[in-house]
Amino acid sequence: MYNQRCFLLTLLLLFSQAFAQQRDGITFQKDYQLPIRKAQTTIKIDGEFAEQDWQLAKTTSPFWMKFPTDEGKPKRKTEVKALYDERFIYFSVTAYDSGKAFITSLKRDVGHDGNDGFGIVLDPVNQRTNGYFFVVNAFNAQSESLINTSSDLDPSWDNKWYSATKQYADKWTAEIAIPFKSLRYSADKTTWGINFVRIDTKSNEYSVWTHVPVNFRSYDIGYTGALVWDQLPPQSKSNVVFIPYSTGGINSDKENNQPGKGEFNAGFDAKVALNSSLNLDITVNLDFSQIEVDRQVTNLTRFNIFFPERRNFFLENADLYSEYGIPLIRPFYSRRIGLDKFANRIPILGGVRLTGNLDKRTRIGVMNMQTGRKDDYAPENYSAVSVKHQVFKRSSFNTYFLNRQAFMTADELKQQPLDEYGRNLGGEFNYSDIQGKWNAWSAYHKSYKPGIKGEDMFTDFGGLYNGRNLNVLIDYATVGTNYYADMGFIQRIENYDADKDSIIRLGFKQFYSEAGYRIFPKKSIFNQHYIVLSHLLINNPNNSFNERNINLRYNMQFRNTSNLFMRGGLNEVDLLFPTSFTGATPIPKGYYRYKDFFVEYESDFRKTFSYRIGAGGGEFYNGTSKQVSAMINYRNQPHLNIALQADYYDLRFPGIYGKTELLLIAPRVEINFNTSMFWTTFLQYNTQNNNFNINSRFQWRYKPMSDLFLVYTDNYLTTPVLKNRNRAIVFKLNYWLNL
Repeated sequence: MYNQRCFLLTLLLLFSQAFAQQRDGITFQKDYQLPIRKAQTTIKIDGEFAEQDWQLAKTTSPFWMKFPTDEGKPKRKTEVKALYDERFIYFSVTAYDSGKAFITSLKRDVGHDGNDGFGIVLDPVNQRTNGYFFVVNAFNAQSESLINTSSDLDPSWDNKWYSATKQYADKWTAEIAIPFKSLRYSADKTTWGINFVRIDTKSNEYSVWTHVPVNFRSYDIGYTGALVWDQLPPQSKSNVVFIPYSTGGINSDKENNQPGKGEFNAGFDAKVALNSSLNLDITVNLDFSQIEVDRQVTNLTRFNIFFPERRNFFLENADLYSEYGIPLIRPFYSRRIGLDKFANRIPILGGVRLTGNLDKRTRIGVMNMQTGRKDDYAPENYSAVSVKHQVFKRSSFNTYFLNRQAFMTADELKQQPLDEYGRNLGGEFNYSDIQGKWNAWSAYHKSYKPGIKGEDMFTDFGGLYNGRNLNVLIDYATVGTNYYADMGFIQRIENYDADKDSIIRLGFKQFYSEAGYRIFPKKSIFNQHYIVLSHLLINNPNNSFNERNINLRYNMQFRNTSNLFMRGGLNEVDLLFPTSFTGATPIPKGYYRYKDFFVEYESDFRKTFSYRIGAGGGEFYNGTSKQVSAMINYRNQPHLNIALQADYYDLRFPGIYGKTELLLIAPRVEINFNTSMFWTTFLQYNTQNNNFNINSRFQWRYKPMSDLFLVYTDNYLTTPVLKNRNRAIVFKLNYWLNL
């Protein structure tokens, strides 16, 4: 009770400070303005800027340092200009350099980190709530992402745009054309939010046009300058995209004694711009055969692991649904759609999704997906509605409704009555001052299940201060035993009782606090020291103690990009159910207190050979644990990357509770033939999952946004002998057609 009172008092103080900051909020758009004029001639995208219009266009003011510090100017200068015509908005970029670019990959969507490159942050509605991030590296590999309210990136968003780069002895240049029909904007605004990000990997520097503090992301939507139009921007033309696909292949399933058989399938996606701010997506017979397999991890918790979504259809505009809740307690988790609880694929017959802005303050998402029957898994319909309404400057009130409806037979309903449907309703208020330094939130969530009443809520409230040196986070959440999330993920609510071989649902109350402090040395071999103290307390629904984790972490960042990480932890658990980590007699329920530590060093990733090595150990319940992890990477830039990662755990418990050694080995080879052709092979040997997996994928982007995939997958049991489980080779061909 004392902890909760202290928490509420701290939160009240944080709110008062936050609203004080809101009144003092600042905007950069008076100090950072880039005029954009209409081009009088045709602009050729070749990276040379030969047109007279470029000579007349205004140039940005000098960039600021962003990383490793936000003080002063970068070593190398960057200049940007902007033009437009009836179809495109154009940018010219001159990045002064040593003449030899550092590039890790030529793949599309490789992102902005680790490559010499340039990014454009665009906020066409100029509301600091969401926007776009276009990135091109020095060898013309493109990436595009959506920026959400929290200034997180959604790299799954795809659209056509055009760029060309050119190398010189003292610089590299980029010329960029972004179609208006690829953007969502209000045609009555003559000021757009904009910022530019320069990544100079050789110098380990990030620089930005506006002065973004070091404790915020370089693409933070709250720190944009102004793109000032000489007249109203052109009205967006109609934008309809039709993407048909076909797949085929041969599959064998030796584990279930099924011989190899050929398969062929076809379907399509369509993207329809209803207006300049609303988009309709339609999919028929959705296929994900080209998606890379999950990267496996060793799980030493008592609960399921959260695997990130990898399917692009569900990643696009995912923030409209996936941001509800807090990490590891999410009402919406798109992997529930089209996969059963064992991650086996369920056919998705089709779906529709409407996303965009209803007005300058209201953003909506409406989605409906229908799956088919597979064996004894009933067809299901999934619906999701989300409305995010902006209040104040950067705050929002958000509400959602989720519904999963199964179409089960009468016998299936008798056997599994709770599986008939699951519904969730909730609302959240998220406050942020203009700078994003002060944040606070509160939320209420409720679930609905057949015949279930009471203890069916999930509530949460908390706050965050993110200063230049100090950051503090506090959060308090309660999850009722009967709170179900059929379309979500809740890590702790299902407890496995090893003695009874059964799952026990039990709600919990969670209090989390974290305080971190950054030190920025001057004239040192270090970029930054970062110290974090975190505390997690879990209580049972009756407020009795369940678990506590206290961790002290220290990260030392060197100027040459290498890192040293250290962590020490104190853990207390009142184990409610027997559990086993070795397959032997489960360790009994009861109170356990144990300490552990971990140290890791990561070398300069810019070298031809780089590596990461870590080791740790300590007590683990009533036993001991030792861990060694390592990764070595060879890069022949920009065409070849070879990485080998390995993790080893040695768990030992007294007597009948057993011992085990867990090994995970994951080599990866990536060949970039050019910016249109790639071959990636990924192997995973995991003794904990008794699985050896091979996934080899060839991709040819034969036209912009149109691909041919050829994928080979192979799975084996690792014990008692290596034995094939299943194997497949498939192709997928899609074509991006603008209508």
